[in-house]
Amino acid sequence: MAGLEQQLEQQMEIIRRGTIEIIPGNELADKLRSSIKNGRPLTVKLGLDPTAPDIHLGHTVVLQKLRQFQDLGHKVVLILGDFTARIGDPTGKSETRKQLTAEQVLENARTYERQIFKILDPEKTSVVFNSRWLSALSFTQVIELAAKYTLARMMERDDFARRYKEGLPISIHELFYPLMQGYDSVELESDIEIGGTDQKFNLLMGRTLQKEYGQAPQIAITMPILEGLDGVNKMSKSLGNYIGIDEPPREMYGKTMSLPDDMMLRYFELVTAVPLADLRAIETGLNNGDLHPRDVKMRLAREIVTQYYGSEQARAAEEEFVRMFQRKDLPDEIPAFKPAADMGDNVWLPKLMTAAGSAGSTSEARRLIQQGAVKVDGIKVDDPNINIKLSAGMIIQVGKRKFFQIAI
Repeated sequence: MAGLEQQLEQQMEIIRRGTIEIIPGNELADKLRSSIKNGRPLTVKLGLDPTAPDIHLGHTVVLQKLRQFQDLGHKVVLILGDFTARIGDPTGKSETRKQLTAEQVLENARTYERQIFKILDPEKTSVVFNSRWLSALSFTQVIELAAKYTLARMMERDDFARRYKEGLPISIHELFYPLMQGYDSVELESDIEIGGTDQKFNLLMGRTLQKEYGQAPQIAITMPILEGLDGVNKMSKSLGNYIGIDEPPREMYGKTMSLPDDMMLRYFELVTAVPLADLRAIETGLNNGDLHPRDVKMRLAREIVTQYYGSEQARAAEEEFVRMFQRKDLPDEIPAFKPAADMGDNVWLPKLMTAAGSAGSTSEARRLIQQGAVKVDGIKVDDPNINIKLSAGMIIQVGKRKFFQIAI
């Protein structure tokens, strides 16, 4: 019995890592105790709606938790919500989402599958599409599902309540989103569901519906929303404060090194697999001055790049970072860009940057130039209206990590 309780506490310590809430914690302990005693893995569910094609580190917080469950011997079921994504999660939205086509959803889903297995063990992961059961429901069954929850309870959601108060439209189909996500839990008979703090209402819906269908209710585990590289706002591609897990190793490493020092431990805890004992040692070392923040951040960058590209690529990215930013050298390899013939040899710089892929638009390029983030052959340019006379070998630097070389 002592061995069982020791195993239980070891599992609970790992599961508690980085979590915001475990609802309810005593039921999780009971489920784990039964799992250990009977040798029955728990079914841990995560639902992802493939509404966008790429994943950044902010999305991986819940995936890291799933991997921890896998390492503890539990069964992970990843639901790609091809059916629910057609609606789009209304959580946090001030207006009805634009519905995606089936083709868009499936294309995004294929990209998700490729990216998530950079973290999850594919041998221990079941991937299912919720259209398999949701599209098969008859209208009678949909009515029966809707009858298990009240409108008053649904309107307790902050986003719905706010939109209703402000006179903004709420489409009827949006009310079905949490019901469908909850029904996924019924279909899987899940023991645990994981999600961000913004998913709490949807996770608790799963508990409610499982009770209504005569099942043992799942445990809801909420994970924090990861701040981006600015250390303030939620990681987001639109804010430009993100690290994409498909980005090149040197870009990933360099971006991590730009993280504020006070965010390092949070990133170690939420987006790496560094053991808890190491995290405590790092925190102690930083607090007593035994560890230099720069060295700790370099380890963080190595850990992140290693996870997605391996140790050799991480070492190469670190060597290049040291060479570029500590020794002020240029990178060994600079991508070549050959301007289209119709651009001529005297080109508006924002247009050149956009064509080379260094900026998403000429507006973004103008902003970067005005911020002093652009150099031409090592000389800072601050006039967004400038035209550049192109020459072979000219090097354009955008920010600290983006370079391209003119090929004519």
